Amino acid sequence: MMTMKKIMAGSVMFMGVAMGAQAYEAGDFIVRAGAITVDPNTSATTPKLNGVPLYGVNVDVDSDTQFGLTMSYMITSDIGVELVAATPFTHDIRGNLNATAALGTNDLGSTKHLPPTVNLQYYFNNSSVFTPYIGAGLNYTKFWDEDAGNALNQTLGGNVSLDLDNSWGLAAEAGLDVDLGDNWLLNAAVWYVDIDTTATYTVRNGALAGARVTSDVHLDPWAYMASVGYKF
Repeated sequence: MMTMKKIMAGSVMFMGVAMGAQAYEAGDFIVRAGAITVDPNTSATTPKLNGVPLYGVNVDVDSDTQFGLTMSYMITSDIGVELVAATPFTHDIRGNLNATAALGTNDLGSTKHLPPTVNLQYYFNNSSVFTPYIGAGLNYTKFWDEDAGNALNQTLGGNVSLDLDNSWGLAAEAGLDVDLGDNWLLNAAVWYVDIDTTATYTVRNGALAGARVTSDVHLDPWAYMASVGYKF
């Protein structure tokens, strides 16, 4: 009998928490801040040196973690618009090259980038303690501070520059808000972003002055974020 009473009491408490969860309403702003990791899923076309394929070259881009910030505006109680921002990411670019490849180095350089993204979101199970959501939208990736790296400069015997084209692409996301009460929440989110660029290495001087190496690179990263949020 006592066990049944405890079960009923626990059920009533859970229902009370769930009913007391703060529902999102039209006009609400939700700001989430935390750590965001961008983990590129890299593939690339065969690089070409002045149009000649360099077979055996594979490009890889390291992941990086930065401070992330998302801001959502609720159009209705279930539909929101989100802006994803972060401090600049820095990525090392590496190549797994075989012995016959013309560029005999694994250090292909580095770059910084910002990938601001706008998503249209749909929230499920609104007014519950646990509110999952999905979204889709558009990403713009800005590359700058590209550096060919010392090892590649030594290999090509000259001053080498690296240029990465900026990218427009689609993005998709899934996330979960956990209501903590008093407008505070915990959040976990994941995004998949279509980021494509053309990498161009140009030798500025030395014996290979004027030589160019080009490759189309698909970064297509997964991004993961754990954050704390507040609803205004």
